[in-house]
Amino acid sequence: MSKYETVAVFSLKEGEEKAKELVEKFKALIEANGTMEAVDEWGQRKLAYPINYETDGYYVLYTYEADVAFPAELERVLNITDGVLRHLVVAR
Repeated sequence: MSKYETVAVFSLKEGEEKAKELVEKFKALIEANGTMEAVDEWGQRKLAYPINYETDGYYVLYTYEADVAFPAELERVLNITDGVLRHLVVAR
């Protein structure tokens, strides 16, 4: 088990409720495959530059412990999920 952090920026195009649903979806995915340490919701923030014509995003920091193969699977799911603007997974 290794420690990881994931920062995700969710779209606010369909409202903040949809972004919070995505927060819970990825929290459940991480808990199913590892040990969640913290979920730090930074909330709605201005993006540095427009992404898909959007200027605001909903930022979330996940801190967790998981098997070394899990981050690749998490990135795969983040890439194919509608509503995820950007993400970054790093080992701590």
